[in-house]
Order: sequence, then structure tokens, then C-alpha cells
Amino acid sequence: MPTILLFNKPFQVLSQFTDPDGRRTLAEFIAQKKVRPAGRLDYDSEGLLVLSDSGDVIHRLTQPDKGTTKTYWAQVEGAPTQSDLSPLTVGIELNDGLTRPARFELLGRPHLIWDRTPPIRERRNKPTQWISLTLSEGRNRQVRRMLAAVGFPVLRLIRYRVGSWTLDGLAPGEIRAVPSRST
Repeated sequence: MPTILLFNKPFQVLSQFTDPDGRRTLAEFIAQKKVRPAGRLDYDSEGLLVLSDSGDVIHRLTQPDKGTTKTYWAQVEGAPTQSDLSPLTVGIELNDGLTRPARFELLGRPHLIWDRTPPIRERRNKPTQWISLTLSEGRNRQVRRMLAAVGFPVLRLIRYRVGSWTLDGLAPGEIRAVPSRST
């Protein structure tokens, strides 16, 4: 049976086990060294990272043709409307091509947001808005680039869901093993 771990990756932790520059890595949190991340979260992003020792599981979760969706909560600068974000539903032209259509929802503050250290930069006269964005692909910094392309830079990014797994019940830095049959 493959090992599958859910990890709530804190801000400014690399999605790898070593770093020649001495930054925080997964090794600080995860003792099982045979597991590998199924995809990545940027150093400055937070949230759900799935790890496994099974190449099949990782392939199922990361390859766009497998259709595994991922949901992100993005706090953006500004106050977008539904029409401002509607281009996301047909795809956004980025420097590496057209993205697949995404689903979005304007949110209040998501239900399980924790304080971040350091906190995001906030401007007195500039509102912020939380957006839930669901993708079926995972290009490098894709959520940040898509939202910037429609005029709303991301201040904070949290991956909430991968497939059917969510962050529910996982504080930053916590890890939980899940039954492999739930893939």
C-alpha cells in the first residue's frame, strides 16, 4: 500500500527536503524521506501539499489529463467583481500559453484562515478580497499569474484542496496520513 501524507505547508517553507541556501524545507516537518511531493507550492504560498511514495499516486494528482482539480484561496489587492474575473472561466493567455478554464468564487474571509508571520502588506486605502479559484492544471505560479493578468495581484495564496482532500483539521506544519484507497 502506498504512503499518502497530507501536509499543511507553512509560509516560507520549500516543497523539497533539502536546500543549499539553508531555507526551511519539508525535512523540518516530515520524517518519512521516501515520500515526494505531488506537485509543488511556492516558497511564499501556503496550504495543502500531498506527498506519497507512489509514482502512480503522484502522476494521478499532477498530470492535467487526469483531471484532478485543486482549489486555492487567494487574497488579492483590490475589489474584483464577477465580471472582472469572468475571463478566468474561459482561460487566460499567459507567456506559456492559454490556461484551461477555471472556476472562481468571491469569498468572505475563508473559514479556517490562520495568522501569517509576517502578515501580508496592507494599504489603508486599498481593499483586499478573498477569491476561491479551482484549476485542473498546475503551471508554475499559475494562480498568481492568472489573477495578475486580470488586474488583481495576489497578496496571500493558500491551497485548500487537492482532489477530495482538504486542509480541514490541519494546522500549519501539521501532517496526517490518509488511507491510500481514498485516491
